Amino acid sequence: MKPLRSRTERLPEAELDLLAELRRAGEASAADLRRGIARRRPMAHGSVLTLLGRLEAKGLVTRRKGESGKAYLYTATARAEQAIRNLVTRWIDRLYARDRTAFVATLLEEAPPSADEIQSLKNVLESHEASKPKTSRGHS
Repeated sequence: MKPLRSRTERLPEAELDLLAELRRAGEASAADLRRGIARRRPMAHGSVLTLLGRLEAKGLVTRRKGESGKAYLYTATARAEQAIRNLVTRWIDRLYARDRTAFVATLLEEAPPSADEIQSLKNVLESHEASKPKTSRGHS
């Protein structure tokens, strides 16, 4: 298998859409994924299977036999999560000159967050602040 970065830099939009839907679903059959993306990207069942095969070859999804019938159930891998983080990081680097605050501000301006989302963001920030190493501020 080629290095993660080189294989995912060429992730076509259709594969990215399917991978995003799979991440939302957690585990899903090809038919479930097809229904999940139908509004934004209608495609034939065979096309979904082809894309899932490509994602599996890249190490971004795994499959297991379902409990009934012939359908497989697909799951995004940890490698897929890393690939998506790499894509987002590259977009932030290119579009916002690595300014993550400007990126988040753009997201919040586009669609103002709900009270629950604001609390979730506060929790994330507090968690990151708590995990930072404590530094001395020059006090004796």
